[in-house]
Amino acid sequence: MLSRLCASVVLFVAMIMAAPSGYAQQNGELDAFSLYSLGQQPDDKAIERPENGISQSGNISPTSSEPSSAPENAPQGFDYSVNLKSDVFGANLFSGAFAKQAPAQFNPDYAVNVGDQLVVRLWGAFDYQSVLTVDPQGNIFLPNVGPVRLLGVRNKNLQGTIDQAVGKVFRSNVFSYANLAAAQPVRVYVGGFVHRPGAYAGTSMDSILHYIDQAGGIDPLRGSFLNIEIKRGTSVRATVNLYDFLLNGEIPQVQLADGDVIFIGPRDNMVKVSGLAENAKQFEFKGENKSLHDFVQLAKPFPQVTHVRVTRNTGLTRNVEYYPLAQAPDVYVQNGDELSFTADKKQGTITVRVEGEHESAQEYVLPYGTHLEELLNRIEYSQRSDSGNIQLYRQSVKVRQKALLETSLRSLETAALTARSGTNEEAQLRREEADLILRWVDRAKKVEPRGQVVISQAPDQSKLLLENGDILRVPARDGIVLVSGEVLFPNAVAFDRSLSIKDYIARAGGYTNNADASRIIVARQDGSFAEAKRNSRTVTFGGKRSAITQGDEILVLPRIDVKSRQIFKEFSQILYQLAVTAGVALRL
Repeated sequence: MLSRLCASVVLFVAMIMAAPSGYAQQNGELDAFSLYSLGQQPDDKAIERPENGISQSGNISPTSSEPSSAPENAPQGFDYSVNLKSDVFGANLFSGAFAKQAPAQFNPDYAVNVGDQLVVRLWGAFDYQSVLTVDPQGNIFLPNVGPVRLLGVRNKNLQGTIDQAVGKVFRSNVFSYANLAAAQPVRVYVGGFVHRPGAYAGTSMDSILHYIDQAGGIDPLRGSFLNIEIKRGTSVRATVNLYDFLLNGEIPQVQLADGDVIFIGPRDNMVKVSGLAENAKQFEFKGENKSLHDFVQLAKPFPQVTHVRVTRNTGLTRNVEYYPLAQAPDVYVQNGDELSFTADKKQGTITVRVEGEHESAQEYVLPYGTHLEELLNRIEYSQRSDSGNIQLYRQSVKVRQKALLETSLRSLETAALTARSGTNEEAQLRREEADLILRWVDRAKKVEPRGQVVISQAPDQSKLLLENGDILRVPARDGIVLVSGEVLFPNAVAFDRSLSIKDYIARAGGYTNNADASRIIVARQDGSFAEAKRNSRTVTFGGKRSAITQGDEILVLPRIDVKSRQIFKEFSQILYQLAVTAGVALRL
């Protein structure tokens, strides 16, 4: 007898241990013996068996189902960059953010559905509290009240429906409170022209954007942003236009059910927009044509835009039309046309800034087409002004100098990488030399030209037109000569008429080991330059001999130690370019 009892106990314990985790709790069968079997200590509350989901203490028991949050079902491993890089308007809407969102709060128009969970509380003469689930018949069951039909009841009417049902039984002194706790979990199909069609999990309160985003978003090359259908069976419950959401923040709140289908239709007609517009994208539209004014509203041109260029999609012949923006309501575009917004404005006035040593205004507003001489006549010079070396800096010249420098650097790279070798040892030397040159080219690419225009040697300055943004600088007579480049101590040396170029270099510490004493450049403040010999006291500017004067800069270039004659030539040219346009001597 004792052996049979022991065997029964062992069998029961084995069954308890083999049961799935939480099984006893979910079935309301977690008694003291089960707790002992699982290695836990029982207490009074654990032994207490709840009735109707409510414990004797009035608390909601563990048997009640807690609201469960919807799992995150974003496509694993999907590359959303294909949407972010697309130039189709609205494609960047689907970046994975909607797929990861939590279920939204219930809106007042939400209709209660089968599977929804509600928190219901009664107090007063009768106490009750529980989380109830709407059953397949659309009802919940309240003790002493009976079934209450809630299927299809709007959230805003939920409290009134419960009050009405409770009031039929309890005439007074019983009060109720009802609130939605969790929406019904659903599985929605996303089909049509999306990246990853399929079935995706969520809740009935999730937005359609949540499900489309899980499917990787709309395919920008094939899918439509204007024609999104929400189907239940064979009927279309709603049609969504995402342009309303993108432009106005409007999107219909559609309550989804299990098995609903979100279908993305094929892309309709397209027009590409470029130029000066906030939304320079490809836009979709319905119908054979659409007013240009409508695309102005979509693209949002910048305030400076005055005209629009329309490139027609007319087959083998390319036709271009040009309209003022005011005529947009009278112009219609078709599928495949291209629009480009431009600012076609005539120059009225320009601004020129005057800096440096002078006593006049620093900013001048001048009519378009003003000559340099007219501005020079307005400047009031001081006693220290060096009016003979006026400097002119121009942005357009700076851009051109930078482009010429980059062209020369590309040519040097080509010469360094294509140099031929006769032996393996020579090939190794060429490779090391090329690496050294390429590193030097990277440094040279970071040098910014000054954009200075040489005006001192112009035969007639009165014909030189000023441009908008020009900077005129009046240098000061400071009595110094700059010495830089391959010298030991680049410095400013006091001007002395008796000194030669060699003397100035000596006062800057002399040449470095990498200096090329035969290649010295003297640059004037006005932008002119000349190559000089180290022992000379004069240099030739524009065919005229001139002595070193205050404000000049003596620049010693580095020695070029390369084997190839072509590379030597390219290198020499670039060194001169850097010295003249930027005042820089870069050693290899």
